Amino acid sequence: MNDQERALTTAAALSDWRDAERAAAVARRGRVAAEAAAAAALEAVEAAQATAAAAAATARAAESALQSAALAEASAARTAAAARTIVQSTNADLADATTDVSMSDVAEAEAQERYRQAARQAQGRSDDNPASGRSREP
Repeated sequence: MNDQERALTTAAALSDWRDAERAAAVARRGRVAAEAAAAAALEAVEAAQATAAAAAATARAAESALQSAALAEASAARTAAAARTIVQSTNADLADATTDVSMSDVAEAEAQERYRQAARQAQGRSDDNPASGRSREP
């Protein structure tokens, strides 16, 4: 082997070495990019799992809210029914009280009339009695 062949061989070897270095550098950058992509994918999976858990919690909360609303609606319906019953009962009590007042007014008027009649009769007896000192005739 002469110096020229050796020089070409050395030059070729150096060129091969540089090509290999570039390929290794590209491969290392590719590996770093792949590692970053894998880490990002792992974070995306974790984020997706967290989002799914949050969505499930939100769904459970919405279901609880719906159940609470249904219970509140049923309670309101029972309260309204109870209020209607109370109103009907109160109206019946009012009607009874009104009847009692009317009957009491009639009884009072009758008693007053009986008193007037008794007073007139008593007045008539005293007017007819000469011992009373009064006379109907002048």
